[in-house]
Amino acid sequence: MKNILIAILLLTGICLALPPLVSEHRLALSMQNKLRHIEQNSKLARPDPAPTVMTEEEINDYFAAGNMTMPQGVKKITFQGKSGQVTALAVVDFDQIRAGQRTSNPLLAIFNGTHNVGIDADAYGSQGRGNVHVRGVSIDGTAVPNFALEIFVDKFLKPKYPNVGMDSVFSLPDRIDTATVGYHKLTVTQK
Repeated sequence: MKNILIAILLLTGICLALPPLVSEHRLALSMQNKLRHIEQNSKLARPDPAPTVMTEEEINDYFAAGNMTMPQGVKKITFQGKSGQVTALAVVDFDQIRAGQRTSNPLLAIFNGTHNVGIDADAYGSQGRGNVHVRGVSIDGTAVPNFALEIFVDKFLKPKYPNVGMDSVFSLPDRIDTATVGYHKLTVTQK
């Protein structure tokens, strides 16, 4: 189950760890059941290729219920999907992300304090490979220049999360063949 969630999050450029499930949220429980099905299906000699559809509401309730451990500094996150695109809206404490690291680069001054962050990305999975391209990031509604974002990612995120970047390609877990972001849903097929 952990691998499936990591794949979903990698489609948005975020990698998180899964703690034990503790939830009384109906939609979070539905999400848990779908993740369990994907995990069990992957263990079959011939996995059922029928699509598994996870709704935006299920995914967001799963996070809201506390079923995912957020990366250091990420306080809250929600996802919005539309054809091939994911928007992640998060509350981020940049001081926690940068803990113990200083920089004299004035371009990185925007990455301090706690702010509302929006991440727009193109995301899909095909032939067992996930692909993410971050199109843009905003902090409190103001677009962050890509060159400043790349410096921040290289200096503060890559040391902790080496697979996170502006462009990421990775193997999908649990024999997932395709992952398609649609309007308010994520559909995965296994092979």
